[in-house]
Amino acid sequence: MTERGPGPGARTAENGMEANEYLEEATRQFRGLKKTADRALAQVSDADFFAALDPESNSPALIVKHLAGNMRSRWTDFLTSDGEKPDRRRDSEFLLEDGDTREDLMRRWEEGWALTFSAIGPLSAEDFRRTVEIRGQPHSILRAINRQLVHYAYHVGQLVFLAKHFAGSRWETLSIPRGKSEEISKGLRLKSKV
Repeated sequence: MTERGPGPGARTAENGMEANEYLEEATRQFRGLKKTADRALAQVSDADFFAALDPESNSPALIVKHLAGNMRSRWTDFLTSDGEKPDRRRDSEFLLEDGDTREDLMRRWEEGWALTFSAIGPLSAEDFRRTVEIRGQPHSILRAINRQLVHYAYHVGQLVFLAKHFAGSRWETLSIPRGKSEEISKGLRLKSKV
């Protein structure tokens, strides 16, 4: 015997609430990734911004350039055009070119994040019924957002690793300092009892 849930109207309202909660959480996660990356990049000198660990590795500059290019491509006209824009030159995102100064790359980085938030911000629960394309492949809105969230997290982790490596003893931790977990947890427990 199959149990029946509430009528279709209640299900739609529930889906709408879930979509809105998802969008809020996805936006919070994107903002957290940007904040983490920005705090890491702030600890990288100009010389280290362009330094790579070896010839097969990417410098922080190239990771920033790649993510900025990806964001421009994926989020421009998010609902109405393929997320892989015909004018994107992905391979060039992994090459330093004339004009690729730190200032210019960081400007593109900020523009890319602005596109991300302006594409996600106005989405509604109704939009979750739509399909978008990335490289000609159909994606649900949820899948398209998750794809980018995972991709950005991967590269932000690389940026943090490189920034920490280059900063060495000057590194200021972005999370709980090593050896302080119990102390911080205890403080939070005490604070919650007050």
